[in-house]
Parts: sequence; C-alpha cells; structure tokens
Amino acid sequence: MRFLGACILVLLSTTVGASGKEAFKYPPPDLGPDYVAPHTSMPEITHEIPPIVDVAILVIALTLASYVALKKRSRTGTWLLCVASLAYFGFYRQGCVCPIGAIQSVAEAIFNPAAAISLAVIVFFILPLMFTLFFGRTFCAAVCPLGAMQEVVLIRPLRLPKWLTCALGLLPCVYLALAVLFAATGSAYVICRYDPFIALFRLNGPAGMLILGASFLVISMFVGRPYCRFLCPYGLLLGWASKLSWKRVTITPDECIKCRLCENSCPYGAITTPNADTLPDDRKIGAITLVCMLVVAPLAIAASAWIMVRTAPSMAKMHPTVRLAERIVREDAREVSDTTDASQAFRESGRPTKELAAEAAEIRDNVTQGSGWAGAFIGLVIALRLISLATRRTREDYQADRASCVACGRCYEFCPVNPRNRAPQDGGDG
Repeated sequence: MRFLGACILVLLSTTVGASGKEAFKYPPPDLGPDYVAPHTSMPEITHEIPPIVDVAILVIALTLASYVALKKRSRTGTWLLCVASLAYFGFYRQGCVCPIGAIQSVAEAIFNPAAAISLAVIVFFILPLMFTLFFGRTFCAAVCPLGAMQEVVLIRPLRLPKWLTCALGLLPCVYLALAVLFAATGSAYVICRYDPFIALFRLNGPAGMLILGASFLVISMFVGRPYCRFLCPYGLLLGWASKLSWKRVTITPDECIKCRLCENSCPYGAITTPNADTLPDDRKIGAITLVCMLVVAPLAIAASAWIMVRTAPSMAKMHPTVRLAERIVREDAREVSDTTDASQAFRESGRPTKELAAEAAEIRDNVTQGSGWAGAFIGLVIALRLISLATRRTREDYQADRASCVACGRCYEFCPVNPRNRAPQDGGDG
C-alpha cells in the first residue's frame, strides 16, 4: 500500500508542480508599439511537456490500475488513482493526447500515407489495448479521464432495462465506423469535435459543447458512465480485447458462495448471474436459434451497407472540399447572392472550377466506397450481437462480464469472501 500511495503522490505532484508562467510556444512577431495582442480564447501553453513524460505517466498509471484491481482488489486504491488520472490527463493535459481521439489519427495514417502521425499518438492508442489483453479493462477503471469524470459524479445509480442497454450498446460500433470513415477520407475528426468533456477539461469552448458536457455529467449522476457504455468507440475495442484477456477481474478471489450481495452492486450491468438451473433441457431450441442468426447475419450486413451507401452523399458534405465545390456551383448559378471566405479565397487563387469539381467527385466516390465497408462492419457487429444473445452459456457463479466490466472494484466491497471485508480476529487484550 505504501508503494501505491507513493505512485499516486508522484502523479499528483506532477500535475501540481508542472504549472508555471504562461508563455507562447513561438515568439510573436514585432508588430510595432501600437499593436495590442488580444487575449486568447484558449488557455496558454504553460509548459511543453516532452511526449516521453506523458507516455511514462500512462505506463505508470496503467500498471497501478492493474495492480490495485487484480492484486490488491482495492476499490479505494482504484478510486484514488481515478482522481489522480482525472487531474493529470483531464484537467492538466486537457484530454489530449487521448487514446479515444487517437483512433482518428491512426485511421487517417492507415488510409492516407501522406498523413503525419506522431509516435506518442501511436503509443497512446496501442498501450491501453495491450494492457487490456493482459489484465482486462483497467484503463477504463482508473486511467481514462473521460471515464474518471463520470465515475466521480455517480451518486445514485439506476438500473436500466436489459433491452435498452443492449440497444444503446450498439451505438459505439456506429460511432466507431463513422469516426474511421470521416478520418480516413480526411473529412473531419468527429470524436474530438463532439467530445462532451473536452470543453469542461479546458474550462472553455463553444456554449453548445459546454452544455453537452454538463448534460452528460448530470446523467452520469444516475446512469453509470453513459458515454463509456453507449458512445465511446475506444471502449468497444477495449471490450473486444478484454474478451481475450489473460487475467480479468473476478468478484471473489475464491469460490463464489452465491450470497447474492454483489448482484446489485454494479452500476454498469456487468455482473452475470448463474443460470445452470434455468436453462431448458431441450438444447435444440438454442441450436435452431443459432442457425437462424447465421442466416440473418448476411442480410443484416447487406442491409446496413445499403443504408450507409444511401446516406453517403450527405456524409460527403462533411469534407470541406465537397462543401466548397457545392458552394461554388450555387454561386455560379446565382442561387446565393453573397460569398463565403472559403469561396472568395478559391476564386482569388485562380484554380479552375473543373479541377475543384473533379477533386470533390473523387472524395464523394471515396466516401461512398468507405460507407459500404462501414455499413458492412455495423451489420456484422449487429449480427454477432444477436448470435451472442441467442447462444446459451452455462454459468455456475456470479461473474463479471469480460467485455462490459470496467474493473471499478465496486463489487469487491460487497463480497464477504474478499479478505478485506472479513472482520479481524480477536487478538486478546492486547
């Protein structure tokens, strides 16, 4: 426990001690004595921290999270590390670099060799996945600032209906597909643009994003981690990796005694109950259902791909070049009387309109092709989810679901088999 406290102290001292005088990253030009520089709308860079420092702190935090969740089995230790990560990765580093947003940079680098990507972004994307393959979703437990923000405000969790949880649980795969599509085609970084907590971390931003972040915080007081469970695309990847994890969170360190004390302790619906006594004797029902799902799977993939392709023209407008080409066409046809900064800059550049139209057409083709693949991916995930629901697995004990458990450790406090919850033995008068 001393080692845990020392490491948390290091994280907190790094957060507090790294502050300093505000300074420009590059010296501003000399514009004369009469020029008064305006105040920036975003906080100034206080210190340029080398990427190796962020990577080192990420490794320390992931190691500690895995240690307290699997070895120490301490909810208190997990919560303290959660607060420390929120302070550093959230409010001090302002949510950047973030493994969630790194999805877009990696996708763009894969599909566009000319796109630049830093080694730190690659490491931030890969490291939590690697730790998840070994220890489960300990990154979500106490390292992710977005999850930490929602964890610390959860005061009265409500249990959502299972059907609603399953339906909302499909949204992350849609979000992931769209984020990769828009990043790969150079259209937009939608994860960063619509991150509900970045504006709160920076204590600044558009009013709409501040309202969105505040709304998520209010919902998070009663619904356990709504963004993590029903939107986060990186959480979807971590859930898949967690299914293959070498170690994982278990409610009890020993044999489950089926006391049912943990049954309602999880605010994320990640505890599965025993079903050995409720499974029907006729297993043919499950086999027939599984065959039906296998037949439905190709139809789901085809239907989802068709829907995405049909919406491709609208999604292509996310790209600035496509929007500019459409604006130039409208201006030339005198459908609008004014010009925009982008259209005026294009006309002053002297580029032929046909060249812009050809570039926009190529982007539309790329978006259409990518939309088909994205739709096929969404349909495949839906089909696999249906097959998973139809497949009956025998469970003898209360277990933490590998994919949905975020290793928060709340169930540890309720399990009487956990050594921390046992009453100390009477040692006599001394």
